Amino acid sequence: MILLSFDIEEFDMPLEYGKEISFQDQISISINGTNHILDILEKHRVKATFFSTVVFAQNAPDIIKRIIKSGHELASHGYFHSAFEPEHLASSRNELQMISSKEITGFRMPRMKSVDENEVRKAGYLYNSSINPTWLPGRYNNLNRPRNKFKEAGIWQIPASVSPILRFPLFWLSFHNLPIKIYQWLAERTLKKDGYLNIYFHPWEFTDLEDKNRFGFPVYLSKNSGIKMIERMDSFISDFKRKNYQFSTISDFLKN
Repeated sequence: MILLSFDIEEFDMPLEYGKEISFQDQISISINGTNHILDILEKHRVKATFFSTVVFAQNAPDIIKRIIKSGHELASHGYFHSAFEPEHLASSRNELQMISSKEITGFRMPRMKSVDENEVRKAGYLYNSSINPTWLPGRYNNLNRPRNKFKEAGIWQIPASVSPILRFPLFWLSFHNLPIKIYQWLAERTLKKDGYLNIYFHPWEFTDLEDKNRFGFPVYLSKNSGIKMIERMDSFISDFKRKNYQFSTISDFLKN
């Protein structure tokens, strides 16, 4: 089972690289990218999970409607993308439920930061997908965490997929930087070993990010963005559908 997920949020990453970006641009870039994602998913008739911040959902109501109408899962990515307080766990869930008229059962912390699992459970979530069980310099070291889904504090933990043994991360950066055939080989090997593949992306990856004056990104962040990312995602889904692999939302995966 392949679990595609997308963190839809205010595109604030340029701020980390000393660049100014207006709130309007943050939202519009993410809206455009999410529409590209939805077009690809619709083309291939696959379902995915969208982790949304409340701020993005409030400023992109048509996108949220399209996600729900298309049968995808909406989950929480917190209230804000660059600020977090424990009370945001419950308030983001409640607000997203009001906006979407759907029950919100999943949570993912922005930038895959750690979060108190007991507080996640108290806020009413059934699962948390905030662990990348690898080592990423300057971000996290989760080599001691399980690779596969497990229960903690009464809720499911759905770590991002990493390869067996070496724990090579199969997240968005790898998708951009590895030759696509090598990425697909690692993904399929992990899928066969674990029985599922949990990989995540962002809508702004579907915008051309190579303008360093505008975004300030190093090459490894901007490589294969924009139309190249659209083509890569289309090719990835096509290849795995051709091999008869199934795609699912995270909540549906946990029901089976």
